Amino acid sequence: MNATRTSYPCLDTKSLTLENDMSNSKIYIKLGLNGRTGQNQGYPKVLSLLSSRLQKHVEKNEKSLQTTQTKDVPTIFHGSRAPSLTIQQYIDRIFKYSRCSPSCFVVANIYMDRLIQSESIVLTSLNVHRLLITSIMLATKFIDEAFFNNAYYAKVGGISRAEMNRLELKFLFGIDFQLYVNLFTFKEYCLELMGEGSEDEVQNAVHGSCGIIEKRSKNNDDSTYPTIEIEIK
Repeated sequence: MNATRTSYPCLDTKSLTLENDMSNSKIYIKLGLNGRTGQNQGYPKVLSLLSSRLQKHVEKNEKSLQTTQTKDVPTIFHGSRAPSLTIQQYIDRIFKYSRCSPSCFVVANIYMDRLIQSESIVLTSLNVHRLLITSIMLATKFIDEAFFNNAYYAKVGGISRAEMNRLELKFLFGIDFQLYVNLFTFKEYCLELMGEGSEDEVQNAVHGSCGIIEKRSKNNDDSTYPTIEIEIK
């Protein structure tokens, strides 16, 4: 089944590296943000750093819940159990198949924080995957010049289209449809991500290690749905 990408003239993420402040440009380049939608730009450092940041938050929150014997309040983003894919593997999968610009992962991180703060959500291994696929889909729609439909992102994320639609609506209402991100906030989040790991840690990160055998369609058209099936409960 084919998936067509909708194209709209939106934010050119490549322009982020053309700011007058050269220090900003260097940060964006180091994070691998100097690319546009669908470009073959290698493995952006932002993916590993975001994964590290989220993993630390999840471990800290789950330890706190266990120590204080506090029961987490389930939300629409909670699954019945933690998915088999790690946060790193899930982010790698989304980047590979969504072909979104690397800047979407920074914007998605901002969206996640906005929702967590407004809805008082505790980030855990039970909700981080659904929060990720939803926030990245919204970021792609808002800042990229091309994006897929919800059914495609649902398949990439391992959930049904109906659930993807419900998560999108809940997320949007949760952040009061505040999707705009100014450059100051964007830069602040980039700086925070830069502080997540050293050069050596990033260089030694395992890329594309989803641990699943990939079976591509005989039709090599990049616009086709990925035939790899995953499911998060």
